[in-house]
Amino acid sequence: QDDTKTLIKTIVTRINDISHTSVSSKQRVTGLDFIPGLHPLLSLSKMDQTLAIYQQILASLPSRNVIQISNDLENLRDLLHLLAASKSCPLPQVRALESLESLGVVLEASLYSTELVALSRLQGSLQDMLRQLDLSPGC
Repeated sequence: QDDTKTLIKTIVTRINDISHTSVSSKQRVTGLDFIPGLHPLLSLSKMDQTLAIYQQILASLPSRNVIQISNDLENLRDLLHLLAASKSCPLPQVRALESLESLGVVLEASLYSTELVALSRLQGSLQDMLRQLDLSPGC
């Protein structure tokens, strides 16, 4: 659990280092509704699912800035799986999301906005996860 928290803090710091402008996580940006917002109560499986969505989004961004963050998310998901296994929680396999099929179209239209919003919301989600881990989340 400590490793998971440390990695979350590292990813948040990386996002801070590359975020040029701040975008409110509550701000509505047309066409980017598929990017997860904040979830106050997160189970381990919901955390994994949320990270999987962000991984898919970051993988489709051409920016070199997000490659390390995407790798960190993979490692974070591995840690969450270990944490879940230690609590005897079966985490379901996360499959590609249908809502991301429109991602290509959105990226062509607003690449910069997509990156900013994704990173901003990812940062908020990670901070939520950090708080949730202190409360010993359920499966």
